[in-house]
Amino acid sequence: MSNVRKKGSALALLPLAVFLVLFIGSGIVTGDFYKMPTLVAFIISTSVAFLFNRKENFNTKMEVFCKGGGNKDIILMLIIFLFAGAFSGVAKATGGADSVVNLGLSILPANLLVTGLFIIGCFISISMGTSVGTIAAIGPIGVAIASKTGIPVALILGAVVGGAMFGDNLSMISDTTIAATRTQGCEMRDKFKVNFLIVLPAAIITIILLTVMTRGYVSVSNETYNFELVKVLPYLFVLIGAILGANVFFLLGGGVIFAGVVGIATGTLDIFGVITAISEGMSGMFELCMISVVVGGMVELIKFNGGIDFVLNFIESRIKSKKGAELGIAALVSVVDLCTANNTIAIVMAGPLAKDIADEYKVDPRKCASILDIFSSVWQGIIPYGAQLLTAAGLAAISPFEIIRYLFYPALMFVCGILAIGLGLPKVKSIKNKAEKTA
Repeated sequence: MSNVRKKGSALALLPLAVFLVLFIGSGIVTGDFYKMPTLVAFIISTSVAFLFNRKENFNTKMEVFCKGGGNKDIILMLIIFLFAGAFSGVAKATGGADSVVNLGLSILPANLLVTGLFIIGCFISISMGTSVGTIAAIGPIGVAIASKTGIPVALILGAVVGGAMFGDNLSMISDTTIAATRTQGCEMRDKFKVNFLIVLPAAIITIILLTVMTRGYVSVSNETYNFELVKVLPYLFVLIGAILGANVFFLLGGGVIFAGVVGIATGTLDIFGVITAISEGMSGMFELCMISVVVGGMVELIKFNGGIDFVLNFIESRIKSKKGAELGIAALVSVVDLCTANNTIAIVMAGPLAKDIADEYKVDPRKCASILDIFSSVWQGIIPYGAQLLTAAGLAAISPFEIIRYLFYPALMFVCGILAIGLGLPKVKSIKNKAEKTA
């Protein structure tokens, strides 16, 4: 990146401020932070971006918007979203999600129910790629365990949310992983290795804390959980294939076929049922795809109007080192997630700017992608108005604030992220697979 940069314009960032006012303002007024549709808020904000730079005509600005929204990385990301949606839709329709949950619960030691729920939550979320889906799947079981053991339901749900955020951050089919790696131009398997080394201590400490805190409770849960191992295989196929570095399109496409075959072979679905599940799974990704396009176009307009140059100069004046750049990226994605309550959108918004900062200060793309994913997941798993805590709290009819003090994993993930930046860990040069831009 050139050392000579235009001064830029702070006013060019007004579209972001408009979005925050619309999104947060509507949440404060209505008490529901999801009352304002994210896509509508971004479209209004993008309209504001068109009002700047009057020396350029509307057609020129529209070309800039289309350039950003149609960026090759954005388009590839959308296709991956659709493939991930198709796989999740078919695997869920076959009963795979239920089997994954019940398999995990059937092997839990009786005196380690809460610790086990956290571990199973990690496995399920990293397999399914969705934190909210994981919470919705095992949260009700956690509530039932609380009623049978006397363990505080908020503690159990804190463990469930922690396990869900573990996979949301690391899963190869998670929206956040896809967005982080595509915006930074690195391989998902390489980001996984760096990210995993950073958060592993947080997971281990969480397991110890949960075990110690619940050791005095006696389990009276003797419920039998039924599962079909064959329905778990598609998830294992995707998980193992991703870790081995299989091409994401072949991997997810193969996962869809595998799950479909399992569904037909077990009599759960017929061929039209598989097709319907694929369609419904993709449909669930449509809004995210449209948001990604609009955000890409808006960010390109902001950049065109001088907003990105202003932010870069502002950050650069306060960053004196590579570590400072990494902290700046962490702060950037954290603030965006706190304001949007959506870690995927936070990464999509902060990603291009983070890429510029990373290029300027020689931050490894794998480390940058990990920082984006880690810190957005930290706050997404803590904010009381996020979908994760709202879902968990709704299952037990308690306040999200009751769960916050038991969110050990997100808090420890934050600590590990800061330590990784401060200590320059992990030593990414020691990892064999080099980060590389994907076409």
